[in-house]
Amino acid sequence: MDVMPGYRQTEVGVIPEEWEDGGLACFWSVTDCKHVTAKFVAQGFPIASIKEVQSRFVDLKNAKQTTQLFYNLLIEGGRKPCPGDLILSRNATVGEVAQVAEWHPPFAMGQDVCLLRKKSADYSTAFLQAVFQSPVIAKQLANLMVGSTFKRANVEQIRNFFVPMPSAPEQRAIAAALSDVDALLGGLERLIAKKRDLKQAVMQQLLTGQTRLPGFHGKWEVKRLEELASIRNQKVMPADVAPDTPCVELENIGQGDGRLVMDSTAQYSTSSKYRFFTGDVLFGRLRSYLRKYWLADRAGICTTEIWPLVVDSDHAVSGFLLAVVQSDRFIEAASMSYGTHMPRADWGVLRNFEVHCPQVAEQAAVAAVLSDMDAELSALEARRDKTRALKQGMMQELLTGRTRLV
Repeated sequence: MDVMPGYRQTEVGVIPEEWEDGGLACFWSVTDCKHVTAKFVAQGFPIASIKEVQSRFVDLKNAKQTTQLFYNLLIEGGRKPCPGDLILSRNATVGEVAQVAEWHPPFAMGQDVCLLRKKSADYSTAFLQAVFQSPVIAKQLANLMVGSTFKRANVEQIRNFFVPMPSAPEQRAIAAALSDVDALLGGLERLIAKKRDLKQAVMQQLLTGQTRLPGFHGKWEVKRLEELASIRNQKVMPADVAPDTPCVELENIGQGDGRLVMDSTAQYSTSSKYRFFTGDVLFGRLRSYLRKYWLADRAGICTTEIWPLVVDSDHAVSGFLLAVVQSDRFIEAASMSYGTHMPRADWGVLRNFEVHCPQVAEQAAVAAVLSDMDAELSALEARRDKTRALKQGMMQELLTGRTRLV
């Protein structure tokens, strides 16, 4: 492969000639956690393990805590996390890494994480964090995990991860550029969360009649769910329908957003399915607390762990039923199900679920308001996803030196 002038081929790919490269241990020390089982107490020193390193900074809000004695044991041998360090997960979520900041209280490492500490004060913590979130490390992790049942890396393997290392000023410039995108992503995530909370509040008001839309004054009735909808439980084998018939499994439906996140067809399935049609409300009965629901915009087949709910058009509209099944009250009722390991909602219980029900025209108006809110959320989520893709592209360019900032 031809290499552009000013660049060279390395273990991490083609990088600028003046960049250094090598095993992580050449630039950062890697120290394993102390293998001590700490005693947990209600008030004490926080312990950061895997779940505390899933965001940009170590998150100690819900961390377990230990005593002064065990804290002293856990930080022995240079293991006390200091500002500028990184805490890395080496089990389960291997490669997730979080920064230690000035504002963190004293804390210790728990099990299944290790401490990364820069060997030069000029190195950028945020730069190395970006490297761990990029394809540079992802490819090495994928190779490491080939044939392995469990995702796990030992300290020596981590020390040997190949990393690019530009000059300190360029590290900081790259980190700053990526940080700007992270700030944009964070703002979008907060706005999406706010809009979702607002939608839940509006649903609560509209589905109980506490707030009425202009022009509607009729009295509401309380109806049982089975008076409004039934399960379309016609079973079919995938081989008996066209191969390109849409096939919806639970994993195809997004959690809590009412969207299909991936498409599949009947040709890739063998087990019996339910039929569904345009306008049916699909509700995931298996672990219903995951909030899997979708208003079908096409016909197809779905797993029998999903209920295709068909409305009685004389008494309900699909959009209103969709709002009902995603409400907190319905999810709570659906979660009072049978089975402990794989709980499933019980139609024998939910058929009697009470729905506060206006006339069909008002139901349609309520559904339209909520549909507009869903459209706004979808637009924000699409913008967030596009920004994420932009960040991935930036990382590929900046962390290989194809685009230079200094």
